[in-house]
Amino acid sequence: MDRLLQLEVFSKTAELGSLSKAAEILRMSNAAASRHLSALEDRLAVRLIERNTRRQWLTEAGQELLQRCSTLLNELAEAEDAVSDRALSPKGMLRVTSSLSFAMIYLAPMLPAFRALYPNLSVQIISANRYPDFIEAGIDVAIRTREQEPDSNIIVRRIGQMRRVLAAAPSYLASHGRPEHPADLARHNMLIYNLANDPYSLRLRRSNTAQTIRIAPTLDSNDGQVIRGAALAGLGILIQPLYIVQADIVAGKLVPILMDWELPLLTMNIAYQNRVRLPAKIRVFSDFLVKHIREHSDAGIWMEAKD
Repeated sequence: MDRLLQLEVFSKTAELGSLSKAAEILRMSNAAASRHLSALEDRLAVRLIERNTRRQWLTEAGQELLQRCSTLLNELAEAEDAVSDRALSPKGMLRVTSSLSFAMIYLAPMLPAFRALYPNLSVQIISANRYPDFIEAGIDVAIRTREQEPDSNIIVRRIGQMRRVLAAAPSYLASHGRPEHPADLARHNMLIYNLANDPYSLRLRRSNTAQTIRIAPTLDSNDGQVIRGAALAGLGILIQPLYIVQADIVAGKLVPILMDWELPLLTMNIAYQNRVRLPAKIRVFSDFLVKHIREHSDAGIWMEAKD
């Protein structure tokens, strides 16, 4: 039993970057936590965590042990879920990654209601537009726009498809004119999200007519909030999912353009590792998120939202 507690102290210390914070979470004194960590290092005859007065960091041996013991502790938690009331009342830490925009607009606002239902479950949100490795980053749930994962051990659950729009600030349109046809975009300042698929080709469709326009960026960025901020300042025309700019459009801060032309829909998914038994914390979070989106999204943003 002491061996397991030693691993828990080490894992939590590495996760939080602080022995005292780990001790607090594990409800033990700093001295007790320090003894458990020292006992683990003594037993393994290797230094796991280096520290000085300002910071601490994992040694190479510590990094390897963290990856292995995280898997062990997760499997143990799943086993406990299967035989205890944690399936009804999940607890622990849930690590979620999504884009900054999705985290701001959907995840953060839903957390008060989610935590009211599951007060023993803490949530850590990692904002990232790239897709981190689940195991290395310790991710439980990822909100992603790609429909398939290269790893067959990743389960993808569709949230739905959302509309994308072209929009610009009234000040920009007043000084540069309003595009009336897709070809007009070639002479405009374009604000481009550079992690999109083929970001410099814009494909639009109207009835049976399709247009593909090559666009050059006045600004490109890997974050939708940077693009939105530049558009609000009057720099140019953005291409973004409607959920990011809907409030700005309603407020008159951004004006949609070429609305008779359709952009390809963007698919949003929940992804998580395939498990023999899905941990309760992942199941309740995924179900709650889908329900929250259905109930709190303005009409027209999501074209569908199904399991």
